[in-house]
Amino acid sequence: MLAVILAGGYGKRLRPYTDDVPKPMIPVGDKPILEWQIEWLKKYGFREIILLVGYRKEKIIEYIGSGSRLGVRVTYVVEDEPLGTGGAIKNAEHVLSRNGTFLVINGDIITNLNPLKLVEKLEGSRYLGVIASIPLPSPYGVLEIEDEDRVKGFVEKPQLSDYWINAGVYALNPEALRYFPEKGDLEKTTFPAMARDGVLGTVRYTGVFWKAIDTFKELEEASRAIHEIFHESPQPLRRRE
Repeated sequence: MLAVILAGGYGKRLRPYTDDVPKPMIPVGDKPILEWQIEWLKKYGFREIILLVGYRKEKIIEYIGSGSRLGVRVTYVVEDEPLGTGGAIKNAEHVLSRNGTFLVINGDIITNLNPLKLVEKLEGSRYLGVIASIPLPSPYGVLEIEDEDRVKGFVEKPQLSDYWINAGVYALNPEALRYFPEKGDLEKTTFPAMARDGVLGTVRYTGVFWKAIDTFKELEEASRAIHEIFHESPQPLRRRE
């Protein structure tokens, strides 16, 4: 199975770490984000990886190479100028259009969700794309109040189950590529257009670990949790023939 990782990001909010390396190469614990992602994908049967690279691409190519050290086969597609998330995927259309269903992952997330659920949902539906969604994590602790003014308890940064956010993991049919711009972000162009046409679905995940590495605090939180998160080996779902 084929997975695509958007690995060309600058990571401006994580400077000075990203002055010399692209965001997916920032260490979380003892490994770069990108290596954790490849290990996670490999556990679910993904052995073909396409890395969409741009900024400081040589750092990724030098570290990952052919992928054989990590037990996968890696192909690189280079953007010569920043194209946005949608444009970066469109830039790889010559490769992706020759395949069936493929997975796309933002290059700055750490998660243990089961991506095969997205593939299963897509292949059993009329959708051209399926997004992983998770409950919105509150940035603040929440008071539990009763009797108008008595504090019953305190919940530290709960998930807000009435609101769902894009988790940055997608299963796509090659037909979806017609929605992708030559330049621009898929969150602003592609997905809204697909939603209007009724060809975009979602799988809601609860009880999973998910962290987007956008700030120093999130990097520290992920580094503390990473080995515990990936301690257990997942059991892949069986794909439909």
